[in-house]
Amino acid sequence: MSSTRTAATTVTAAATDPKQGKAAVRTVWTLRIVLALFFALASALPKLLALPAATTVFDAIGAGHWFMYVTGLVELAGAVGLLLPRLAGPAATALIVFLVFAFVTQLTAMHGENAGTPFLFMVPLAVVAWHRRAETAALVGRRP
Repeated sequence: MSSTRTAATTVTAAATDPKQGKAAVRTVWTLRIVLALFFALASALPKLLALPAATTVFDAIGAGHWFMYVTGLVELAGAVGLLLPRLAGPAATALIVFLVFAFVTQLTAMHGENAGTPFLFMVPLAVVAWHRRAETAALVGRRP
């Protein structure tokens, strides 16, 4: 076999690696589905529909309602990305960054109320990002 491998063969080799058991693949798929449902339905939808629970939070933060809609769209995009195999890794990574900002906002604007909640979601997102690292590297043009 030649020493040059394309990104596609690297991704294919990683996806068919016998070291990654079926249980691990199923677990990560389950995490992706559950996280996508949470970010789409429980987090983005109330913001996009401007439900009172969401508007009061964004009023307390002091950012306008436009920021609530942008936040909802970011969460919805992340949820969709988690369900697309090629984008699952980058989406999980982006959502982790998003949650770091949410943590800082909760510490500063919300006086620490529910500040630990983002970390509950960062852990499974990190598992997804790590599991999909080969596809992420191929997407950005790097070899794993």
